[in-house]
Amino acid sequence: MLLTVSHSTRYTYDQPVDYGLQQVRLTPRNWDMQEVLSWDLAIEGGDIETSYLDHNGTTVHLVSAARGSEAVTITASGEVRTIDTAGVLGPVYGPAPLWYFCTQTELTTPGESITALAHGLSNASDKLSALHALSGSIIVAAPYQTGETWSTTTAEQALTGGSGVCQDHAQIFVSAARAAGIPARYVSGYLMMDDRVDQDASHAWAEAHVEGLGWVGFDVSNCISPDERYIRLGSGLDYRDAAPVSGVRLGDATESMIVSLQVQQ
Repeated sequence: MLLTVSHSTRYTYDQPVDYGLQQVRLTPRNWDMQEVLSWDLAIEGGDIETSYLDHNGTTVHLVSAARGSEAVTITASGEVRTIDTAGVLGPVYGPAPLWYFCTQTELTTPGESITALAHGLSNASDKLSALHALSGSIIVAAPYQTGETWSTTTAEQALTGGSGVCQDHAQIFVSAARAAGIPARYVSGYLMMDDRVDQDASHAWAEAHVEGLGWVGFDVSNCISPDERYIRLGSGLDYRDAAPVSGVRLGDATESMIVSLQVQQ
């Protein structure tokens, strides 16, 4: 499938910014399930200072805001050819060892609810089936619901609260998998919706390492493994590690953000 993406994020400030630096993770790489045919990252009101691959294998651009700027626009666009690998990324490894992906973070530290959800997973003879079952259990326990959680909501809080969005579902999944001793990571990317072209935000899912297969993806929110409608951008231990854009700025300016995203065939 040939997917085209146009993703623009515009930050505006109520007064000039003294200094700002953002980590931008909006550039996909070639994997078995995707081939990047063309891609461009354009910046208005700032500059790309440098780019690199982080320890998770994610392409990161450091973008600075022009001194005195009152608006910065980051636009990612391009074409990616995708194929359905049933969610299997495979035995692809970078600098970070597998044990690193068993590390819990502030956002993924399990409490009683996640520990109970993960019960029996470590002893399951068929890990792949058990992980699919975990995904199904999460969406039942915390159905998709916007406006109930935030970027600071932990996996345990989302599960006990009984609702969440893709970010929460992915973090609950990786928390439970790690609690059972299975390496797991948070993944950010794009999803072509079947019923719309315009979207409010990018997407998130999880990957777990399964012996004999390597990394396998699980989209809890949609109850499937990623197929040809997905474009993988990057991964990390949690949302903060793989957020499409994150950074810091100096000054007292108040920030507003407008996102425009289109993913279509």
